[in-house]
Amino acid sequence: MLTTAQRPRLLTSTEPGWHAHIRAHGPLPPWPAAPSNRLLLEVEAAGLRGRGGGWFPTAAKMRAVMTASHNGGGPAVVVANAMESEPASLKDATLLAASPHLVLDGLVCAAQAVWAQEAILCLPQDNPAVPVVASALAERSSRGADPLPIRLVCPPHRYLSGEESALVQWLNGEEARPSMGKPYAAGVQGRPTLVQNVETLAQLALIVRHGAAWFRSAGTQAATGTTLVSVSGAVNRPGVVEIGVGTSIVEIVNRCEGVSAPVQAVLTGGYGGAWLPAALGELPWSPEDLAAHGGSAGAGVLVLLPGDSCGIAETARAVSYLAEQGAQQCGPCRFGLSALAAHMHEIAQPATSPFDQRGAAHLSSRIRGRGACRLPDGASRLADSALEVFADELSAHRRGQCSGGRQVLPTPRRKGLA
Repeated sequence: MLTTAQRPRLLTSTEPGWHAHIRAHGPLPPWPAAPSNRLLLEVEAAGLRGRGGGWFPTAAKMRAVMTASHNGGGPAVVVANAMESEPASLKDATLLAASPHLVLDGLVCAAQAVWAQEAILCLPQDNPAVPVVASALAERSSRGADPLPIRLVCPPHRYLSGEESALVQWLNGEEARPSMGKPYAAGVQGRPTLVQNVETLAQLALIVRHGAAWFRSAGTQAATGTTLVSVSGAVNRPGVVEIGVGTSIVEIVNRCEGVSAPVQAVLTGGYGGAWLPAALGELPWSPEDLAAHGGSAGAGVLVLLPGDSCGIAETARAVSYLAEQGAQQCGPCRFGLSALAAHMHEIAQPATSPFDQRGAAHLSSRIRGRGACRLPDGASRLADSALEVFADELSAHRRGQCSGGRQVLPTPRRKGLA
């Protein structure tokens, strides 16, 4: 695991320009003139898994795209996903602002590995990293650094725009709604499409430079390498930290100069994640360890809830946001999420009867696993974890009491589907 004394891997550049990038990471090694599966095998050996939230094996996605392209699907497309839809996440924007060339190196390597002829980087139109990335692309173009063109596009920013099938829909001129199709088989313009989170691509660029064994020297056996975590709430220095996968929650907090107030619970994984009791501070930050205790690594979000905040009220606001952001194309999204949000708001008010709590739990179970995408599942998981972790708070509410009203979770403005 990466300790506090070790040098970060991703966030090493002091400024985003080309020369700082080369000083920090060195140039990419020469690539074979003919297409080769060498990189695919190296990624497989490294055990790289996607850092966008699903932690799916990157080599498996690459292999699926290569197979579809070879079987008549046409030249592949690679999409770098920097939409960062989780409201409490800042890792992708931080990475792009500090090390845009590392992400772009990874995008180029992924494109060459799957024999793609087109590369696209998707970054929200309101993201402050847009001019930094545009400048980096212009710098690379002037140097002839890339063997294929990279196109920067700026979709509108909303929760579902980062879901890979929804992003492909938008790139095809449709609304950013999830679909049942598989982008690796038929994505952008009907061609096999590899969609990868920008942190995943930056990690890929490091594997190309240093190899699989070096990459595996950090992390756990099941989840290798380092990862970025957005930390907020009751910490003295909120922000993005780079850790070895498997670093304990308490060590992550120490990297943020410790807690700023007593902590009653932690949110892991973001709005589609889950609450955990503060007593689990020694728990390792890895997908497997968190899931074993009901948590989620997700897109790398850790929020510490202080004692003067109401976890039920925080959850009610988050579930309402998810209900507003739904694609409204299936029953759980159109009806279930809004009903769940209403129930959560009811039990967030002091003196609510126990019946409403049971109603929320019943609704949560009804929508889980039935949506066209995973948004209803995430809202259900968040609500269920709140009902369990904040059981004492619920008891206080039934007595007409509440622990506090300090808001910690961000509540973004509503954003349309366009």
